[in-house]
Amino acid sequence: MTEWTTDRIPDQRGRVAVVTGANSGLGLVTATELARRGAHVVLAVRNTDAGAEAVRRIGGEAEVRELDLASLASVRTFAAKLAADFPAIDLLMNNAGVVLLGPRRTSADGFELHLATNMLGHFALTGLLLDNLAASREARVVGLSSITHKNAHLDFDDLMFERSYRAAPAYGRSKLATTVFGIELDRRLRAAGSPVISVLAHPGLTRTNLTPRAWEHRGRVGRLIAWGGLLATQSVEQGALPQLRAATEPDVQGGQFLGPSRLWETRGQVTDVRAGREAADPAIGKRLWAASEKLTGVSFL
Repeated sequence: MTEWTTDRIPDQRGRVAVVTGANSGLGLVTATELARRGAHVVLAVRNTDAGAEAVRRIGGEAEVRELDLASLASVRTFAAKLAADFPAIDLLMNNAGVVLLGPRRTSADGFELHLATNMLGHFALTGLLLDNLAASREARVVGLSSITHKNAHLDFDDLMFERSYRAAPAYGRSKLATTVFGIELDRRLRAAGSPVISVLAHPGLTRTNLTPRAWEHRGRVGRLIAWGGLLATQSVEQGALPQLRAATEPDVQGGQFLGPSRLWETRGQVTDVRAGREAADPAIGKRLWAASEKLTGVSFL
């Protein structure tokens, strides 16, 4: 197996790439590499000050725009302005995510915050930008999954964890929903004969700022747990390779799922991986799609 590195990213000049959550972590690495190869990169972020600093670090053709995925009003405003400015969009990287501990929290629309940010906001954004993506000759949507999706379950009678909430299962559920969405999006794009493809990737266990932030309210013990756990993970540059390959390799196909190759997909070079059984179930995909349309008010395909 030949190792895939950023040296294999082809020329991106003339392409428009939108990366959510691009001011730090995996998103920042992804935006940096895309801009380095000549893409015009839109950093879609909630914190525009952090986004502006990221743009200064990235250089090249990069700009920052405000997007709060936990607010459907923000998603609609962002998508409308972006669609007007860029009639054709070549890449939508649905990268942003939250990892939370502590009590249950909700979004501006009353949704459990993991599901709102990690999946429902991206579902609405994808639908609102689909016409612009379809205007590109080789557009793709890349969804960021997680190995946690394989142990999660979608309870359609309590999607928002209103009955009994635990943070870790809620995060896993949001990543399962993300994975189901990516696979079902591929099915529907194929059925519609769309030129857009849907691809999934996951970073394995990667050192990002999400885990320490999630534990910091737990005091000294929580911080020790967080930083101790990070010692067992791979670098953010290595963790970003699956999504960069999904975003840029010419031979990537719709429905492909890329992740690390070693130690139960926790680390290593990029390879094809398999989604969990529930994620790949067409009946689950159809049901989640219908629920997502109802919750977000965005219908497509």
